[in-house]
Amino acid sequence: MARVKPKRHGVVTDMTAMCDVAFLLLTFFILTTQFKKPDAEQITTPSSVSTQKLDDTNLMTISVTPDGRFFFTPTVTPTEREQVLDLMAGEYRIGFTDAQKKAFKNASAIGVPMKQLPSYLDKSEDVRQSIKGVSIPMDSVNKELTSWVKYSLQANPEAKLAIKGDAKAQYPQFKALFDGLKEIEFYKFVLITSSE
Repeated sequence: MARVKPKRHGVVTDMTAMCDVAFLLLTFFILTTQFKKPDAEQITTPSSVSTQKLDDTNLMTISVTPDGRFFFTPTVTPTEREQVLDLMAGEYRIGFTDAQKKAFKNASAIGVPMKQLPSYLDKSEDVRQSIKGVSIPMDSVNKELTSWVKYSLQANPEAKLAIKGDAKAQYPQFKALFDGLKEIEFYKFVLITSSE
């Protein structure tokens, strides 16, 4: 009489459990990943030989277009974004609805003056992306852009600033920006470049 080998149910069960855990982890990572939001404008950064990677943790970004317009991207944390918006609203005496605050938390970049921000946030993301020719003011009279940086630092003292300037942007725009940052005593920032 032939001897029958016992079935190994434990191995099959263990493999099934491992597959379940793997799929659960994969689903978790897919659902919690934050995708990079598109830039407000197409910017071609100057090239450099630096190979250092930019850590985007606690990162706020200023973008400078070829024609000298400014865009600001606050840190990605929704609570910090809401704090920054509340501080800016207090300084410029502007009120925001809950829907506008929610739109601000999800916006990729801000590129309009504060007085236009409520109507800008009322528009859909697609319409906001198509608006051209506006900028956050940054000159010797109106330094609204540095207010965004100042209040972002109040909301998150660990925030870092990266400046992404187009290679064709003119020097006076950068000088106005650097002078504004100097006035709020903020001297440490990085310039984003592309590798050669």
